[in-house]
Amino acid sequence: MLEALAKSGAPMGDIAYFVHGTTLALNALLTRTGARVAIVTTKGFRDVFELGRTDREPMYDLTFRKPESLVPRSLVFEVPERLAWDGSELAPVEADVVLEVAQRIAGAQIEAVAVCLLHSYANPEHEVAVGRLLAAEVPGVDITLSHELLRVYREYERTSTSVLDAYVKPVVRHYLDELDGELDSRGFEGHFLMMRSGGGAMTVDAAKQRPVNLVLSGPAGGVVGAAAFAELVGAPNLITLDMGGTSLDAAIVIGGQPTVTTAAAFQGLPVSLPTLDIKTIGAGGGSIGWVDAGDHLQVGPQSAGADPGPASYGRGGTEPTVTDAALVVGYLGGDTALGGELTLDREQATRSMDALAERMSITPSDVAAGMIRIATTKVVGAVREITVEQGHSPSEFAILSFGGAGGIIAVDTARELGIPRVLVPPGPGAFSAMGMLMADVAHDYARTRITDLAAVDAKALEADYRELEVLAEAALEADGFEAAARALSRTADIRYQGQEHTVAITLPAGVIDEALAAEVREAFAEAHETQYGHRTEDPVEIVTIRVRGAGHVPRPELPRVAPGDGRADPRTTRAVWQGGERGHVDYAVYERDALTPGVTLEGPTVIEERTATTVIHAGDSLAVGEHGELDITIGAGA
Repeated sequence: MLEALAKSGAPMGDIAYFVHGTTLALNALLTRTGARVAIVTTKGFRDVFELGRTDREPMYDLTFRKPESLVPRSLVFEVPERLAWDGSELAPVEADVVLEVAQRIAGAQIEAVAVCLLHSYANPEHEVAVGRLLAAEVPGVDITLSHELLRVYREYERTSTSVLDAYVKPVVRHYLDELDGELDSRGFEGHFLMMRSGGGAMTVDAAKQRPVNLVLSGPAGGVVGAAAFAELVGAPNLITLDMGGTSLDAAIVIGGQPTVTTAAAFQGLPVSLPTLDIKTIGAGGGSIGWVDAGDHLQVGPQSAGADPGPASYGRGGTEPTVTDAALVVGYLGGDTALGGELTLDREQATRSMDALAERMSITPSDVAAGMIRIATTKVVGAVREITVEQGHSPSEFAILSFGGAGGIIAVDTARELGIPRVLVPPGPGAFSAMGMLMADVAHDYARTRITDLAAVDAKALEADYRELEVLAEAALEADGFEAAARALSRTADIRYQGQEHTVAITLPAGVIDEALAAEVREAFAEAHETQYGHRTEDPVEIVTIRVRGAGHVPRPELPRVAPGDGRADPRTTRAVWQGGERGHVDYAVYERDALTPGVTLEGPTVIEERTATTVIHAGDSLAVGEHGELDITIGAGA
């Protein structure tokens, strides 16, 4: 990364913002390479984390086995203390027992501790006391106090969030300390920000303290960029497809705003912090094709990664990947260097298909076409999960395709789902990086306040919101934002009385009086009907109130591209395998740099550039927008 920064030639002293997204925390979770963690909890609640919830995901997989716990039961310690549901003290913290626990932690080679006491969301005093005692006795151990991450009810979810934070904290802190120090040594004097899973950015110091906010840091930049791009091109409803080497990330933007959830989970472990609602599947350019026990072709989730990578990279890889398949069918060419440095080897790609072709008694070209079809079908399924299954019609959206491999499957995905339009931004391979520059610094605060909406105490609710807003203002001031650069927003998690799950509603400005309560109820009923298909006349209650404080950072403007004469000539043509009786069909190949605003093209066409390739088929049409975006209209297709 720093090498790439050096290649840019930008003097360190001239860089105002360095914004970084990383998959470090996510990879530590996926590979189980995080810290050795202990849990400290209220006596009698030792098994909260181990038991979890009684539901299971996936529901109908009979072969499913719950992953091994991040914290073995032997490292879960109980301390005598007790708070009531309203935060009042029933029994004090027994300091002697906490000190005994600290000694056991010191002798167990523990790297991080998650402290999650019963009802500490209502009153954090006991957690603060336990944390202070532990810090004094085991000063080299990282400590996460659950109330500092989120002050909301549900003991399991709060414990899980705290454990995940503790699990990744040492590895993330070490990485950020080294990166921060390296930037300082190179003369960087600007602002170092990290992308948050919830769509905003956070200072590097805040990221070291609460690294669980970085779990979806990597793909978040693309979704934030999509929201900004939606406004720019007049497409407020977008489905983002970010397809890289290992995975594909799909998300939706509605009315120019990315959707956020507080019910995210990683390997079945909930993270109850605001997180962009991103669906990730194992369908990237490096996803490997294989044949299952029933002799059916499959793709992913195994990936060749970057090393050795696809067979066509010529770095020792031998297994067939989606990139190899795209090269064999003709979507990619061996005459254009990826990133200006890597030329694909078509012969190696074809050879990688041979074993599967022989086993299935078909040609390598048919294997390659089948792999692309399967990868596309998996993407279609992911998009259905975040649209149709959430009450949204895909036909009301456009696809924004980015990432190195997104343009290969975007048009086919749109056609399958009845989506009329596909947009490809300039520099799709680096679009997520551009999106990071669009992210404001954000701080989220929440409190569980279960209140009947019809009988809400307006003054008490306003006081609760103001308490959170004061915290948000203070955090933004500490980050260096002047009052004019700050913005606060209020939301509430609302449900019908007796329900388990809630719907997040943005609250209009003003104190919640009778008239405003009716407005909130109607907004909730509409959102509930969209998501669950019905509304009722049952009583409505507020469960959790939330405040987001945003510190606005300067955003770069996407430049307009000077229009040309409206003409473009193909660089060459390429035979693309269609399968069956159709065989090969010639596609015109264009260089994207030669496509200026006003140019229109008809499929079948391949658009090549340094970091990505876009494929459109017969019946589709393309127009180049004023910012250089490719605006594709989906036709009947071949």
